[in-house]
Amino acid sequence: MTAEAPLPAIRVLTVTVSDSRKRETDDSGKTLDRELTAAGFKVIRHVIVKDEPDFIRDLVRLTATANEADAIVLTGGTGITPRDNTFEALESVFDKKIDGFGEAFRRISFDEIGPHSILSRATAGVFNECVVFSLPGSTKAVLLGVRKLIVPVLRHAVDLANGRSTHTLVDVSALPPSQPRE
Repeated sequence: MTAEAPLPAIRVLTVTVSDSRKRETDDSGKTLDRELTAAGFKVIRHVIVKDEPDFIRDLVRLTATANEADAIVLTGGTGITPRDNTFEALESVFDKKIDGFGEAFRRISFDEIGPHSILSRATAGVFNECVVFSLPGSTKAVLLGVRKLIVPVLRHAVDLANGRSTHTLVDVSALPPSQPRE
């Protein structure tokens, strides 16, 4: 019996979207990197970008087009202040949206913070086979989103986005033949 080759590490670019944070004050970014690394993912680098839609769009497009990462996880810019532009920037580049991510994030956030969770515009999608997740900028939100949502689905999401997997989790060849319909 031949041992299966280990799965390649999922490469993740992490991003903090902020007009004011620097690496030394970026607790959410550090938490994001630490949690993903501890879960076995390869953080290729972390960048801090201003909350400018063009910067965010260009970063996602360039990273995905160059096949630099399998996934991008952003933190920050998901609120409703005039300077929060991450949602709009990402929604304009997604080839496919992953609506369930934002819905699930708000649902689990409700248990933590109550009605204020509806103000989050966490989102996810796919651009050029690269999976993109966007979380609020607080360390608490990063911990919640990464541990409860991103880590459990990241490998499968990357495989799906790259056409390497399907949603079929049951071996259908083992099922009895279906009965003809009348």
